[in-house]
Amino acid sequence: MRWLVLLFIFAAKPIWSDDLVTPVMTDEAPAAGKRVRQVAPEYRATEVYHSLYLPSDWKPSGSYPVIVEYTGNEFPPGKGSGEVKDANLGFGMSGGRDFIWVVMPYVQQGKTENTVKWWGDRKATIDYCKVNLPRICEQFGGDPDRVIICGFSRGAIGSSYIGLADNEIAALWAGMFTHDHFDGAKTWGYPKSEREFALKRLARLNGRPVLVSGQRGTAIRETFLKDYLDLADFSFLDVPVNKLFDIPEGPVIHSHTDRWMHRESEYRDRVRAWIKTTLSP
Repeated sequence: MRWLVLLFIFAAKPIWSDDLVTPVMTDEAPAAGKRVRQVAPEYRATEVYHSLYLPSDWKPSGSYPVIVEYTGNEFPPGKGSGEVKDANLGFGMSGGRDFIWVVMPYVQQGKTENTVKWWGDRKATIDYCKVNLPRICEQFGGDPDRVIICGFSRGAIGSSYIGLADNEIAALWAGMFTHDHFDGAKTWGYPKSEREFALKRLARLNGRPVLVSGQRGTAIRETFLKDYLDLADFSFLDVPVNKLFDIPEGPVIHSHTDRWMHRESEYRDRVRAWIKTTLSP
C-alpha cells in the first residue's frame, strides 16, 4: 500500500514544479543569488527603479556577461503586469548562474514611476539605460563587451525601439534576443513605429547577432526581414509554446508568455547555445 501511495504522489506531481522559478525581488543589498530593487541616484524619492540579479556564483572580483531585459506590456489575459519586478525571460536565459541580469525600466512621463504600458518618456528611458548600465558593470563586475539586450512582447520591440534609438545606446550590445514581436514588423500607434524607421534602428547593429524567436519567429524573416538580412547576423527560432505547456498549466495561462524559457526544452537549449556563440571571443 505504501508503494501505491508513493506512486500516486509522484504521478500527481505537476510538471511545472520542476521549472525554473524567478527569484522574488527584494529590497536587500545586492548579493550572489539575490534579485534586488535598485533606485538610481538620479531618481531618489521616486518610484522609478530597475532590478539587479547577481548570479549564484558571483564574486566581487569576478567578471561576468550581462543580460539587459525590457519587459512586456501589462497583459491581463496572461497575467502579465508589465512591471520590472515580474520579468522572467533573462532568468530563463541564464538559469541563475554566470550572468548578471538587469531589468531596465520604462520611465513614465513625469519621471516619478515606471510605466507598464508602452514607452512613457522615451528619452528618459533611453538615458536611464545609458547611465545605469555602465554604472552597474563598474560596481558589480559586468563585462561591458559581453552584454546581451533582450525582451518579450513590448520588450522585444523595445530592444530595438529603445536599445537602438541612437548610436550611443546601440554600441552597448554584443547581441540582441527578442521573443514574440519585433520592431517594424507591425505599425503601432506611437511615433516612428513604421518599418522605415525600424530598419534605420536595426542598421545601428552593424552586423551584430540577433536571435528572433516567437511562436512564429521565422515569419518575421518572410514578412519583414528577408530583404534586409545584411543589417545584422540574424537567426530565427519558432517556439511552439502550446506544445511545451498544457495551457493553462501552473503559472502559464496563455501562450504569449516569457515563462517558456523556464522549462527545459530544445528551444531553450538553442537560445543558450546562441548566447554562448555570440559572446565567444
